[in-house]
Amino acid sequence: MNTRTFDYIALAFVVIGAINWGLIGFFQFDLISLIFGGWASWVSRVIYAIIGICGIYALTLFGRVSNDSYSDQ
Repeated sequence: MNTRTFDYIALAFVVIGAINWGLIGFFQFDLISLIFGGWASWVSRVIYAIIGICGIYALTLFGRVSNDSYSDQ
């Protein structure tokens, strides 16, 4: 797998996490906990951990996007 595939996977998880946090902020509704069995469920914790790791990985996109925009000119 190339890095572009990882970029899209990470971006998808970051969007899922952002939507979940929006639901928590606006409606006090945690979709991930509802689907996977609450905070105490190990599945929910794994999902949250994956989303967190993808968020950290997505930070690397900032540097690569700025470098790519200069190489296209």
